[in-house]
Amino acid sequence: MSTNHNQEQVSRREAMRRCALGAAGMIASGGFSSHVFAAAAEKTPQQKAAEEKAARDQAAKAKAKKGQTKSVIQIFLWGGMSHNDAWDPKPGTGYDYLGEFDNRFIPTNVKEIQLGSLFPKLAQQADKYSLIRSMTHGNNGHETAAYLMQTGHLPGGRLAYPSVGAIFTFFKKDQYKGLIPPYVVMLQAAGRFSEEGFLGPAYKPFATGGDPNAARFEVEGIVNRGIDDGRQKARRELVDKVNLLGYGLANVPEVAAAETARQKAYGLILGSGKEVFNLDNEPTALRDRYGRNTFGQECLAARRMVEAGVPYITISFPGGWDTHGNHFATMRAQCPSLDQGLATLLADLSEKRLLDSTLVWCTGEFGRTPKVSWEPPWNGGRHHHGAVFTVLVAGGGFKGGRVVGSSDEKGEQVKERPVYPADLLGSMYLLAGIDATAKLPHPWGLDAYVLDTENEGMKSAGMLEEIL
Repeated sequence: MSTNHNQEQVSRREAMRRCALGAAGMIASGGFSSHVFAAAAEKTPQQKAAEEKAARDQAAKAKAKKGQTKSVIQIFLWGGMSHNDAWDPKPGTGYDYLGEFDNRFIPTNVKEIQLGSLFPKLAQQADKYSLIRSMTHGNNGHETAAYLMQTGHLPGGRLAYPSVGAIFTFFKKDQYKGLIPPYVVMLQAAGRFSEEGFLGPAYKPFATGGDPNAARFEVEGIVNRGIDDGRQKARRELVDKVNLLGYGLANVPEVAAAETARQKAYGLILGSGKEVFNLDNEPTALRDRYGRNTFGQECLAARRMVEAGVPYITISFPGGWDTHGNHFATMRAQCPSLDQGLATLLADLSEKRLLDSTLVWCTGEFGRTPKVSWEPPWNGGRHHHGAVFTVLVAGGGFKGGRVVGSSDEKGEQVKERPVYPADLLGSMYLLAGIDATAKLPHPWGLDAYVLDTENEGMKSAGMLEEIL
């Protein structure tokens, strides 16, 4: 019985060996496709995407100089600027897609990059910025898309997350000791959502009001309208003379704290804080170079705030881009000032050796539909388009002269390398030395993090290692 058992074992082994040899022979002779065996090992599109994301994130962390970004200037184009009329031109798509801008494209100082014809000055600065031409989130609502772009979180959840500006303020609060508030918006907070989120009023942006292109930039709470500096100084001196109680209780902690706050306020109103907003300190030729318009002078004021160490500055472009109608006229009216102000800002930061430590990003909440609506009531308009659009980024550790991703032939969908809001903001946080996985203090003790994970619904294709 033992002999029969051994013979049976030998027989089975021999059969398996012969079967394997036979299969190998058939594969070698082409009689049996090797793809049958390879099919089991093939990865799904989801697995491939996850591996690509992991590789990009790993490469980004290896390349980035963490903490290189000291200040951020955000230029937000409320309403959403058309991408294929501006920074992602589509030559040859015809009048239905390009209207009066058909075949009006210009080269840049980077051979591979073209822009729309309304951006000649930015064309000469293309080596200083990169264009993300595959930005996407698929959301076509103003408020919800703006929330996505400025928080990296999905709208509609139970938590109102803080904007990227509030996040910078929170993480930089122990490093920044300047007189100017750490998070400044020019000129008014747009009010599309609560920028401070659950972090509370201490992280709300300071809105300057006023107009930097006016004879005097009357910043709300800093420069009093109709009262010159001499009169403000005289008022302060009078208050000091009659403040006998303050002198008598100077050593009381609460009184000392109030005096510290008062001196800081005076520093804003009459001292170096106010001088940051005094654009008359700049050469006339430089002011002209930025453009003698509100946006151009906002860009100059932003550069001065960077010099003062302000961590986060937002410029809400003073004009809407929500061009359902009158699109082409609006582009002709607004693009020249955007072109001049932004191009000069990048050049000026570079000349002053501030661009390496100052991150500039410019975007709307989405783009505009590539196909023009010629029919009434639009008569040549473009509508909301969150499927794909373009973001400009520069400085702070981002390389210039590059393009990330692409849209399809007509600019309607992502063609390759999608970039989601969390990928862009995650890259910015990395450059600023902010941990995107860090827990945030929620007033009710709920779990909240700088950025969510994909398991919590956040789409991500990986950080922008291509331009780090």
